[in-house]
Amino acid sequence: MEKDKIDKKDHILDVAEKVFADLGYDGASTRTISGEAGVNMAMLNYYFGSKEGLFLAVFKRKIDSFRTLLQNIGNDDSISAWDKLDKCIDNYVERIIANNCFQKLINREVSMNKRGDLTDKIIEILMVNAFEVKKIIEDGVTSGQFQQDSDVPLVIATLFGTKNYIVNMPQISSLILGHDIRDEKFMETELKPRVKKYMKRLLKAYLVNEHDNSK
Repeated sequence: MEKDKIDKKDHILDVAEKVFADLGYDGASTRTISGEAGVNMAMLNYYFGSKEGLFLAVFKRKIDSFRTLLQNIGNDDSISAWDKLDKCIDNYVERIIANNCFQKLINREVSMNKRGDLTDKIIEILMVNAFEVKKIIEDGVTSGQFQQDSDVPLVIATLFGTKNYIVNMPQISSLILGHDIRDEKFMETELKPRVKKYMKRLLKAYLVNEHDNSK
């Protein structure tokens, strides 16, 4: 019975994510989402309370699952700081390429910056994972595996900013990359490994202490 409840909530969130991405927060309605999800309004309101509650739940589900992964990587004392960041890059690129719908939703709502309280809540949720990556890098600096003068905030900006440029400016990035990034086959087979390789080379060259034998 509990599993059925979880499955139903996940189904509603899957539908809501797509509707919000297509229509935006203002354009979407809980009635539209309940209709597409095949559930009644009473059930939707029982689970999420309101449109804002549903909207924030979409964000929280995605961010929480990635935060758990990042925390597990960060807490693994059997690998070096660089190996931790290497894993973070792999998982991050996999998620942003595989979840274009969610990336579109993030860009639409945060860039509009119209609803102060709601936007603040979204940014607070999003920053959770940025802080997890930041902690991994700072631990590397503290342990001497990364350069002591590493500009950690700019490393974070580089990692997340590259994604923002490529995913959220498809017309321009397609021209720069020489291929339509909305082509799913290109995204999966060529862009994913290309972005991973680039980010790893760039950040390793900047971060890793030249005397560290793990490089």
